[in-house]
Amino acid sequence: MVNVGLLVLLEAKPGKEAEAEAFLRGAQPLAEAEPDTTAWFAVRMGPATFGIFDVFPDDAGRQTHLSGPIAAALMEKAPDLFAKAPDIQQLDVLASKLPG
Repeated sequence: MVNVGLLVLLEAKPGKEAEAEAFLRGAQPLAEAEPDTTAWFAVRMGPATFGIFDVFPDDAGRQTHLSGPIAAALMEKAPDLFAKAPDIQQLDVLASKLPG
């Protein structure tokens, strides 16, 4: 069961769209290594607009993720790849459907 999540909105700098996409694709193994990250998605919403959506069983899992390697890599790369700081929104999950 998941109860909380994160929605991170990202806008690539002009000319950095391919690098932003590659960065997000490359983060998947890091997400897979986090036991409390129940589901993780990197998405493209437009030519330069990207996002990350992930869910966790509780706030402790979410906070572990926020202090983990994906968040650290995002903050390190953000000034080079993105037009502004990542917009990180903490969410409460009201309902969900997950496999298995």
